[in-house]
Amino acid sequence: MPYSLPDLPYDYSALEPHIDAKTMEIHHTKHHQTYVDKLNAAIEGTGLDEKYPSVDDLVANISEVSDETTKKMVRNHGGGHSNHSIFWTVMSADGGGEPSGDVASAIETGFGSIKEFQEKFNTTATNHFGSGWAWLVSKGGKLDVIGCANQDSPFMDGYFPILGLDVWEHAYYLKYQNKRPDYIEAWWNVVNWDAVNQRFGQAG
Repeated sequence: MPYSLPDLPYDYSALEPHIDAKTMEIHHTKHHQTYVDKLNAAIEGTGLDEKYPSVDDLVANISEVSDETTKKMVRNHGGGHSNHSIFWTVMSADGGGEPSGDVASAIETGFGSIKEFQEKFNTTATNHFGSGWAWLVSKGGKLDVIGCANQDSPFMDGYFPILGLDVWEHAYYLKYQNKRPDYIEAWWNVVNWDAVNQRFGQAG
């Protein structure tokens, strides 16, 4: 069964003023939809969507895609679909503030403090060259902050993504232009820590 664009769990305007409604609408209905459409076109007839009904599983098993052209499309468009599907869920109109619960304890253990974690995340996101993502990930029970180029997914390298920030220009340029650090700072106000905690629990 072909992959499909997930509905957002909130209105396009819900993250105002930190992320504007027009950016959210274009990002979701144009950019994310294109990743879904191109992924479906690339894997049509391969049975990959039946073998891996979850796009996360598809990108985690990208090494099993034998055809190099198809593999490239799965990397770019499957990764884009997976990354964005996570991104929407870790934001909320009621987000922001300090993390709590298990993920907060794990962050303090892994990075020394919440502040040190955020500084490392901000540096990774700010200094990432070109298009890509900053991620809080788990691997073998250990947390880390990594950057991924373009639409590469942490799943492709054996990491479980817990919290991700899109630093492609299309994610922020209408409101923030070239001021990526301002976008990053504003984004913390919409982080859905409850959802992050849920993802942390799934990481194992």
